[in-house]
Amino acid sequence: MKKCIIIGGADITAYSEIKNYLTPDAFYIFCDCGLKHEKELGVSPDLIIGDFDSYEKPDTETETIVLPCEKDDTDTMYAVKEAIKRGFDTFVLVGVVGNRLDHTLANVSILLFLESYGKRGIIVDDYSEMELVSKEPVYVEDCYSYFSLLNITGMAHGINIEDAKYLLENGEITCEYQYGVSNEVLPGKKSKITVEHGTLLLIKVR
Repeated sequence: MKKCIIIGGADITAYSEIKNYLTPDAFYIFCDCGLKHEKELGVSPDLIIGDFDSYEKPDTETETIVLPCEKDDTDTMYAVKEAIKRGFDTFVLVGVVGNRLDHTLANVSILLFLESYGKRGIIVDDYSEMELVSKEPVYVEDCYSYFSLLNITGMAHGINIEDAKYLLENGEITCEYQYGVSNEVLPGKKSKITVEHGTLLLIKVR
């Protein structure tokens, strides 16, 4: 599987946690002011993308795509589309969740965009890891303090949660009623989550 790690410009404080997701065989795309994380993350970009409205364009021999400031795609979304064109299968997005709620929500929706292309993506921030649950079972280990299931698109039903403090059998979670927040894996167990119809956002809190 070809892995792409995309680094955005949102603040990161728990660099040691983020580094656990970085691998030497991955392809690294830094988006605009995501370049401020280069030194702390200890990795170099294979590709730089941005309109450079929030960070000075670097003088480098690294491949760089300069985008116009006025465009439909955010720098992060453009990076994802470019990586899909280059044949990457799995994606890790870091530095994409922060103070700007509009950017955060737009970046979370990228997970849905990736799924529509048959790609797997996760978002990692200082506190959590996010991924989608749809066709395949997903497991949560007891090293996470909490996990939450949120509906971010349409209807989700036939939801089952096993080996957790709050069990669920053939449940339904709607966008209007988000009751799947702050569940806990039973000690020594691994929670199994399945969704028969629809898609949920799983947030695993460290």
